[in-house]
Amino acid sequence: MNKAELIDAIANESGLSKADSKKALDAFVSATSAALKNNDRISLVGFGSFSVSERAARTGRNPQTGKEIQIAAKKVIKFKAGSELTDGVN
Repeated sequence: MNKAELIDAIANESGLSKADSKKALDAFVSATSAALKNNDRISLVGFGSFSVSERAARTGRNPQTGKEIQIAAKKVIKFKAGSELTDGVN
């Protein structure tokens, strides 16, 4: 499902117009991005939670040459599915 299909699905489920559904989705993405940039955790009960964690620096290998390279530490976003979402998929 791409963004346009998600907007259509939101409009159908909520009864909102497509324009309002797009605004709501954009607001959700913006608010989520801002919270994660501040290292906040976002928890949606039954759906899941988004969090930021640190990935340590490590040594990797260039697959073309086999030469060792240093991979820098960075922050990564993690999503953990909630029980209702997991049960609904299974």
